[in-house]
Amino acid sequence: MKAIWNGAIGFGLVNIPIKIYSATDDSNLDLDMLDSHDLSNIKFKRVNEKSGKEVKYSEIVKGYMVDDHYVVLDKSDFEAASPEKNKIFSIEQFVKEEEIDSVYFEKPYFLEPQKNGENPYRLLIKALKKTGMVGVGTFVMRDKEALALVRPYNDDVLVMNKLRFPQEIRDVSELKLPTKKDPKPAELKMAISLIEQLSDVFKPEEFKDTYAEKLLKIIKQKAKGKTVKRVEVKEDSGKVVDLMAQLKASLEQPKKVKKAS
Repeated sequence: MKAIWNGAIGFGLVNIPIKIYSATDDSNLDLDMLDSHDLSNIKFKRVNEKSGKEVKYSEIVKGYMVDDHYVVLDKSDFEAASPEKNKIFSIEQFVKEEEIDSVYFEKPYFLEPQKNGENPYRLLIKALKKTGMVGVGTFVMRDKEALALVRPYNDDVLVMNKLRFPQEIRDVSELKLPTKKDPKPAELKMAISLIEQLSDVFKPEEFKDTYAEKLLKIIKQKAKGKTVKRVEVKEDSGKVVDLMAQLKASLEQPKKVKKAS
């Protein structure tokens, strides 16, 4: 794995030198974009909109439009905006993880202690596990301030989850939501029964990305010259349905047999 950030976690006067690694891999198939005429690869270029010529990455700068002209920024400008946050993820408060709504969660990263950071790294893991708390703070990653939490992933590893800032969450008032009307008692009772019937302990290993697996199977079939049978998906008719009938039918369905772990 390649580290994407080097710095330190700071809580109080304690600094833990760490490296950050992406904790996830994309399970999507790596599909190339091709010209449908001769199946040549499609290449994307960085082009000057005035000259039409390609620009080398090393010659590209970042700028912000102010009064009809660009102000160009360099690395020192980004660091000057918040020099301490460029190298330190400072934990500003400790909270219960359940207090953070899942809508704020973004991407997870693994944290690895650097030299001389092993002891305080283990100390933070143990302290967080004992208190049941997670650390929340901000730092700068890729020229952008990030909000994140740090928590134990297991007894040996700290994981960091990037969080969205409140201003990044869209206002739900833009949605067309149903009027506030209580459901019928009988419907609510059956819905609760269905939830209880499907309740289980969360076991992530029981879930698998089957779409990519099936798509790869189709690719292999086409590579052998086989015809892939098309499956038509029925669209929702939008008709008013009998909710009670649907709930009753759902409850009567046989429960799926869980695979032995």
